[in-house]
Amino acid sequence: MKVQRLSVGQLATNCYLVWDEKTKETLIIDPGEAAAYIEAKIADLKLKPTALLATHAHFDHVLAALELKLAYQIPFLIHAKDLFLLKQAQKSAQYFLGISVDPAPSADRFLKEKEKIKFGQEVLKVMETPGHTPGGISLLGQGVIFSGDTLFANGLGRTDFSYSSKKDLDQSLNKIFKLPKATILYPGHGEVSTIGEAKKEQI
Repeated sequence: MKVQRLSVGQLATNCYLVWDEKTKETLIIDPGEAAAYIEAKIADLKLKPTALLATHAHFDHVLAALELKLAYQIPFLIHAKDLFLLKQAQKSAQYFLGISVDPAPSADRFLKEKEKIKFGQEVLKVMETPGHTPGGISLLGQGVIFSGDTLFANGLGRTDFSYSSKKDLDQSLNKIFKLPKATILYPGHGEVSTIGEAKKEQI
């Protein structure tokens, strides 16, 4: 499994291109902004996108989804409990960033706990990790996890939104921290780390 991290948009969201080295089949995780930049990287690497996935539906993680979905004719997948945030993404971008953007696309399918997303000979498994948002997920592969805004290298996801839950976030972190310490942590913002290093930051 190969991973390319792209920092996109005003909030420096991590968009990840994750692909099977043999087939070049690729997942696009958290297509935040800068669709043209993401498309250019995909072309440079000669990748073949098969799906768009959002770890949660905050606007800074989905703003490029419509353009990329149309460009590659691939499905867009989120957790059902974040559908309300997806519908608000356009207004949220206007409110927080003062920019006019296209609406986020509708979800083609909803992700569920333990579901396996296959691309080439590689697999990522869905781990429900609510707290920051009700439908927050992480994506777990062999020795790696894409944690969205649940866990960062040196911090945790915010739970001060009306729909957030610190209790749920704590339970989600307990699940993540059971993974091997050497598991590579690919967060929604900031630098790449490991589960062991990120856990030390919480002590």
